[in-house]
Amino acid sequence: MQSKLGLDFTKVAQAKEKAQQIATGVQQFVNEYTTVAVERTLCRLLGIDGVDENQVPLPNVVVDCLKEEGRLHDGIVFVMGNAVLATGRTPQEIAEQAVIGKIDLCAFPSASVSEIHQVLQPYINRGIERITANRKRREGLIAQIGAGAQPYIYVIVATGNIYEDVVQAQAAARQGADIIAVIRTTGQSLLDYVPYGATTEGFGGTFATQENFRIMRKALDEVGLEIGRYIRLCNYCSGLCMPEIAVIGALEGLDVMLNDALYGILFRDINMQRTLIDQYFSRIINGFAGVIINTGEDNYLTTADAYEEAHTVLASDLINEQLALFAGLPPDQMGLGHAFEMDPELENGFLYELAQAQMTREIFPDAPLKYMPPTKFMTGNIFRGHLQDALFNMIGIWTQQGIQLLGMPTEAIHTPFMSDRFLAIENARYIFQNLKSIGDEVTFKEDGMIAKRAAEVLDNACDLLDKVGKEGLFAALEKGIFGAVKRSRTGGKGLDGVCKKGLNYMNPFISIMKKD
Repeated sequence: MQSKLGLDFTKVAQAKEKAQQIATGVQQFVNEYTTVAVERTLCRLLGIDGVDENQVPLPNVVVDCLKEEGRLHDGIVFVMGNAVLATGRTPQEIAEQAVIGKIDLCAFPSASVSEIHQVLQPYINRGIERITANRKRREGLIAQIGAGAQPYIYVIVATGNIYEDVVQAQAAARQGADIIAVIRTTGQSLLDYVPYGATTEGFGGTFATQENFRIMRKALDEVGLEIGRYIRLCNYCSGLCMPEIAVIGALEGLDVMLNDALYGILFRDINMQRTLIDQYFSRIINGFAGVIINTGEDNYLTTADAYEEAHTVLASDLINEQLALFAGLPPDQMGLGHAFEMDPELENGFLYELAQAQMTREIFPDAPLKYMPPTKFMTGNIFRGHLQDALFNMIGIWTQQGIQLLGMPTEAIHTPFMSDRFLAIENARYIFQNLKSIGDEVTFKEDGMIAKRAAEVLDNACDLLDKVGKEGLFAALEKGIFGAVKRSRTGGKGLDGVCKKGLNYMNPFISIMKKD
């Protein structure tokens, strides 16, 4: 595309090449390892579900058995395949028997790869067919009733009670929302298991469970048919259960998921080795399911200065793009993140924000970019906050962002009420309608402030990628290059759940979902 900002696309190509080299180093590491979360995900894809008498999910019980027996390196597919061959039982039956001590999962003789593939094929097919059916259902509904135009209006519900979330989500859809994000309860990203069943209590959000996903998907389908517009459902597969939550989202027809290992490393102190391995499989699942991922670079600007550190957002977006490509995720499913977070007291701050957003759009022309609202400098003054959100919405439509996560006038005061969402949606719809074609009509001054700012950020991102490329991503994260937050390669949560793959290890879903 031709740059409205006069960007040097030779530099953009060089930056993407540097990012690819960084991502290659990460992927070479990832390919050699598995995690307890990956193995639990494979359990779910083979049809294992439910909890034991202590409410511990069966996938956790089964994988913990492997870990305790020192067999995690073999992987659940190999071990379960041997058990199915020896007993003639289904993976679900074997898991239920293993829980009560009637079957020793690791006691069966080893079969050949071809025998295991053959005996597990019906269960593999069922998992694939269910996810495929959900993708076709989504595509069919959009063809039947249509969907909102980009920028998609994205709002959150966060009551803690899934049934109250349904009421608020349907109200938001009727008001004009295109994407409903059900915020997870505080701390769930640090749980190394997925809670089971419908939940009615949560702090700052609602538990992400398969049953809660099913309930909300059904509710949004109902309201979508009522108003004649498909409503997308978003949840979060960051944290210690990235691939597991990705797969239950795929099984229940979610459309958008926060999916970013860097976010988990920096802001939840999850071990970088663990979560980068988990991210790879989770993105393969999201890609196959047609789910748009959201990345979390906007969070860097809550801990670092948005003007000074803007280039770190771009550099991270470039790395995240390449990691997503390795997982087979197409660009039109990459909701790469950035944000409107500069100090409102900064002179010409709006112009710098405009430069950043336009630059990001030009560098990632096919991505449904996720644009985040001002939060850091929200003060509780609802009138000023509403104006800040209006400026943010202006840039969203001007630069053709893909996903506009609406700011609320009551940001920094409380979790949004339905009336707060109404005001936020009204604000966005008014601006999107009245400024719909501004990006096509207004050009930027050659060598003006906006063009120079974009070129400066690109140059700084290239320099940063050079530095990260020499050290590797793990070392860069240890030095606090992103978000001014330092993390240890061997620190954080979840490293004990990482295991190097053995000679028997197999994961047939990777080649099926990536269509290798």
